[in-house]
Amino acid sequence: MTSSSLLPAGTAISGDYSGHYRPQLHFSPPQGFMNDPNGMFLDAEGTYHLYYQYNPSATIAGNQHWGHATSTDLYTWENQPIALAPDNSTAYIFSGSAVTDPNNTSGFFPNQTNGVVAIYTLAGPQQQVQDIAYSYDNGYTFTKYAGNPVLSAGSAQFRDPKVFWYEDHWVMVVAFSQEFVLAIYTSPNLTSWSHASNFSYHGLLGTQYECPNLVEMQVYGSNETMWLMYLSINPGAPLGGSIGEYFPGSFNGTHFTAVDAAARIADWGKDNYASQFFYGTGTEAISIAWASNWQYCNLVPTGPAEGWQSTMSLPRTNYLRQGARNQGYTLVSLPYDLARLRSSESTASTTNLGANGTLFADVSGGSGAFMLDVNVTGLNLTGLSNTASINFTISSSGSRESITGGIFVAGDSTMWLDRGGISGWDNVYNTNRFSTALVLNNTLDFQVVVDRSIIEVFALEGERSATAVYYSEALLDTVVLRSGNLNSGVSINAQVRMLNGTWGSGAIQANGTSVGQNSTGMVRRELVAEESWKF
Repeated sequence: MTSSSLLPAGTAISGDYSGHYRPQLHFSPPQGFMNDPNGMFLDAEGTYHLYYQYNPSATIAGNQHWGHATSTDLYTWENQPIALAPDNSTAYIFSGSAVTDPNNTSGFFPNQTNGVVAIYTLAGPQQQVQDIAYSYDNGYTFTKYAGNPVLSAGSAQFRDPKVFWYEDHWVMVVAFSQEFVLAIYTSPNLTSWSHASNFSYHGLLGTQYECPNLVEMQVYGSNETMWLMYLSINPGAPLGGSIGEYFPGSFNGTHFTAVDAAARIADWGKDNYASQFFYGTGTEAISIAWASNWQYCNLVPTGPAEGWQSTMSLPRTNYLRQGARNQGYTLVSLPYDLARLRSSESTASTTNLGANGTLFADVSGGSGAFMLDVNVTGLNLTGLSNTASINFTISSSGSRESITGGIFVAGDSTMWLDRGGISGWDNVYNTNRFSTALVLNNTLDFQVVVDRSIIEVFALEGERSATAVYYSEALLDTVVLRSGNLNSGVSINAQVRMLNGTWGSGAIQANGTSVGQNSTGMVRRELVAEESWKF
């Protein structure tokens, strides 16, 4: 590929966030194509920085830069100027990470304690190497290190460095992608690196490893922490295309050891890839993933229709918990502080839906984002019919499109989701139906978050999560929750609430406009024709 773009120097690219498909509380790029989150960190002033793989000149993958957005709450984002751009048309700025260097171990920051260093893969025609760039202004602008690359292995498949500080040295986890090796390197200063160990051939292999993370997090119900190795595979996911998997374990500064040999899939939907954990949050592990799949990300209709492509997942808080029935440690993943976006009153609620009941909610007229929250107590799994279930239908009153889902409670308990009732877009790889096994006792809970073109489901206090994008002809505006054939003593507390949008006033006006950060005064720029990007 030989491509380039003429970009507005030092100016944030703006976007129209009022489009039919535009999520109102999930991050999406102002224009162009976005994929993996990169370099996420929390600065000393309390601002979260999200960088991301970005093609500003087309709505398909390629021409990789680092886009940049900032937030103080992980929902209200401000688009920033592009942070890192390639120097020529044959180089690309691939995925990586960013750290703060308060002790000036790098030597770049003799007069400050808030210096930022970005570590990223520079991908060229012959090889992929690890470069760094440093920032004096909290990560808004960067200077590329004159001594790059800081790490080279002579490989064309060597990428996605994740760097963090451990006690008295820096650690990098980086993928030898098609060798199925996650290599661990150490450094005193971010510029010179020594190989320490490998984590190889674990879990589902797919055809390549990508985007590793090694992060310390809390163990639920204790004062203990554990380490988590997270990696992404593409293609080769059980449902096809790309997915993430994880390995709980221990880390001593040079070697990671998994607690067992199990392959644990992080998300049972189709659209959750390349999760990245924020640096600088301590053991409060906060992540964001790319909500798409490499099988069809270049083909979805947001690009042609609205000039942007791809969405990030909700920000999620994560910790480890012992699973039921000797399943070992499970990664819990829940929306980060979503309560602040809930409307003050529920659209519909019930404190006891009962064994056979129905709850209806009209969610039209809001931002297009809403949530269903269900908590069940008093379940008696003994003697239940195999049809015992709690199901939901989220539909459009205009087009009659729908997404359905729910939980079969009895027997081998299963949660399922079906986006096959959406008619606005389809593709041969657009798998419609997903399911996951649940281990239940006398309680269960689940949350469903819908945001115009993305749905996320969280069950069993976050032990199971699913992410799926969809592209409906009309906005989904109706929620129906049904219980059927449950035991007589069951109690079901359910609420449907509107969620306030963060790109505008929170409600889409009659003319369809919603003004968001940097969404007015569109930046004029010339786009250079781009050759097709091939994988």
